[in-house]
Amino acid sequence: MAKVTVDKSLCTGCGLCVDTCPDVFEMGDDSVARVKDFKSTSCDLKDAAESCPVEAISVK
Repeated sequence: MAKVTVDKSLCTGCGLCVDTCPDVFEMGDDSVARVKDFKSTSCDLKDAAESCPVEAISVK
């Protein structure tokens, strides 16, 4: 399983990650993306990370 993180200091809350992988990402009350507690996903995490305009998503 990949380890996914969002750098909250970089995130601008554009929501592209949520649109790309809604089973992995959600917007918090602070309008910053965060990673849900997920067991598996069928979405492309690399695509979600690459679509982030401020490179706030890390996938390892």
